[in-house]
Amino acid sequence: MTKEEKLYIEIGLKITDAEQSQMFGKPCFKISGKAFICFFQNEMVFKLTGDNHKNALSLEGSQLFDPSGKNRHMKEWVQVPFAHSDRWKKFAAASLNYVRSGI
Repeated sequence: MTKEEKLYIEIGLKITDAEQSQMFGKPCFKISGKAFICFFQNEMVFKLTGDNHKNALSLEGSQLFDPSGKNRHMKEWVQVPFAHSDRWKKFAAASLNYVRSGI
């Protein structure tokens, strides 16, 4: 297991009621059956909106999540490189709050 994956799992396991699962064959964490974070290409991916989405996407190397690799971006999901792992926990909390608000 990579240091990136260890950090992803550590963040997810600290979130009360989050369940480890799969999304598009990729590891993710869900709340009430809805994915809010996942792990792809040794980077963490977050479902975000508003300023949190804008801030995550503005980080160098961040991009819209495209799990198929066929230029089919998931517009709410932002893939953030490990270089910005100091912000992963904050984005995970924002993602959780966003997904919970729609439940």
